[in-house]
Amino acid sequence: MGCTQGKCCLPRPPGRGSGGGRGRGGATLGRAEVPGAGLLLEYATLDVAGLYPDSPGRESQDAHLVATRFAGDPDLHLFAVFDGHGAAGTACAGFARDALPRLLAAAAGAGSLAADPAAAFRESMLGANAEMHAAAGVDDFMSGTTAVAALVAGGALHVANVGDSRAVAGVWRAGRVVAEDLSWDQTPFRADERARVKACGARVMSVEQVEGMRDPESEGWVPDEGDPPRVWARDGLYPGTAFTRSLGDLAAEAVGVIAEPEVKSVEITPAHLFFVVASDGVFEFLSSQEVVDMVAMYQDPRDACSAIAAESYKLWLEHENRTDDITIIIVHIRDSEISGPAGSDKVDYGSIGASIAAHTVQSEIPVFVPPEASQLNRCAATEMQSSSSGSPTERSLSCVAPSPMHPLLIHGRISDASKPMRSEQAASQVQPWHQVDGGTELEQPMQ
Repeated sequence: MGCTQGKCCLPRPPGRGSGGGRGRGGATLGRAEVPGAGLLLEYATLDVAGLYPDSPGRESQDAHLVATRFAGDPDLHLFAVFDGHGAAGTACAGFARDALPRLLAAAAGAGSLAADPAAAFRESMLGANAEMHAAAGVDDFMSGTTAVAALVAGGALHVANVGDSRAVAGVWRAGRVVAEDLSWDQTPFRADERARVKACGARVMSVEQVEGMRDPESEGWVPDEGDPPRVWARDGLYPGTAFTRSLGDLAAEAVGVIAEPEVKSVEITPAHLFFVVASDGVFEFLSSQEVVDMVAMYQDPRDACSAIAAESYKLWLEHENRTDDITIIIVHIRDSEISGPAGSDKVDYGSIGASIAAHTVQSEIPVFVPPEASQLNRCAATEMQSSSSGSPTERSLSCVAPSPMHPLLIHGRISDASKPMRSEQAASQVQPWHQVDGGTELEQPMQ
């Protein structure tokens, strides 16, 4: 299939530099050392406002955060995405982006983050939620935000989540890169979450059920088909949330929509190649495995950001006449040393080289350029040729231009190739603690 927008999948302009910072359709690139674990993180971020034909110039309600050397600790690095919703969604996402790292840094200073990361995340997210309720400048009665945060802490990765944004790792297993979910979407599709909100007095129905068009007792909802199950109060047509946890959403708290995160911790092993943190603008129509497959095809995480955004736009416009806001953070995990100790149990990724090369379909990397609201006319773009050996993805990804030379896959995290392929790809020095907001890097040490 071709791209639905002629501008969503354009070849990289000739002569464009590959240095650090902004590039490749607006994606930014950075690096951070994890000296205690001997790791190097190379990360890219991309924010794209949704396409709403009836609201041209609409502001994105997503926000994201990158905090390297978090709380002054060279082994702590925080990556987070916030997806706002409701009339004050932008304000809610921005408030959470600022409050969460401040509260989490206080926990780090008190020693509780190191002692019990899960408890520190819970206290920080619940604290951010309480502060949002009390903030005079944020009306969160019927607005709020998701929050998914991934903290690299030495050789461990801790992920906390409320809502339906998602974090997923790409892990080498059984001869291929597989998706390992680091968070679980908290929606009424989940039986446990559905039972929990019902116990708090909620009704769980789709809009069609509320309007009497379907049996109100039926629970036969199918993901990606029709309106999803939503959380409703017994006495009214509110709040109608398609998620069961969030920050903000004061009205929804009465029917069980809570701000307590689920937290997952994993040890970073040589098999962990990268992780992705993204809003549901990505995961609405792409599975975790499809996203991981796309990331694995690129040497540069900025190119993967561009390809994922382009594919997400295409799929949104195939299903609806709009797209959601899209925010993506991709973090490659590499060894910071050229070679590991003798006899180390590093993974040999050589066998994947031929597999990835088999799926190379075009010579140029697509750069994502979001279309204008006035350009909803659909047009064909480069068709993706299918490989005779079959693709590991679940559907044809028409905006993917894989590279057969991904350094993490072919060489593992041990050789010269495990370092950036070109020194100019990233900043020459490790960046200090900073926040990234809307693609703009701001030197902002924590107080």
